[in-house]
Amino acid sequence: MTVKHRPAERLIRQAVLVEIGGFRRRTYGNQAKVEMDESVLMSSAGAELEGTRTVRLRVPARAEYVALARLALSGLADIIALSEELLADLKLALTEAVSNSVRHAYADGSGFVSISYELSGDTLAVEVVDDGKGFDPEQPPSLEGEELTEGGLGIAIIRTIADEFELHSRPGARGSRLRFVKRVRQQA
Repeated sequence: MTVKHRPAERLIRQAVLVEIGGFRRRTYGNQAKVEMDESVLMSSAGAELEGTRTVRLRVPARAEYVALARLALSGLADIIALSEELLADLKLALTEAVSNSVRHAYADGSGFVSISYELSGDTLAVEVVDDGKGFDPEQPPSLEGEELTEGGLGIAIIRTIADEFELHSRPGARGSRLRFVKRVRQQA
């Protein structure tokens, strides 16, 4: 018997990795180590955590998974009560970063994109990593006449929104890593 799946069911069957955790300081003998511990978020019950809250996603490099990345960011924003304006800016930066990996890293959409969110004190760091086709981050967007071709502004938008920005990629090499940090104030 052959079972046919609808397109949405095929998407669900692709591997999606989600890790959620905080960090807890533990002492082993006379050495203190900071370890990720999923139970930290549950046991803290709203109390201030030592270190960082972290969410990691690994999703197929397909446009429909950009929404999942934005949803994870919205969840973190709820924890620290970000303003709607700041959340909108961060979602725009995240969408540009993930979309660049989806659109440019894998010609056939067969790879994965890893997204990491770290909330530490008053900063939120977002890192987007792929193992696809590298590029020259120093090459300016191509111009046709006086106008930009489709795309080309994503990295400029992220740089404008972020307080810190890093981009590692090379033409002819595999993979790209984009990281941006935004200082956020927790609102009462």
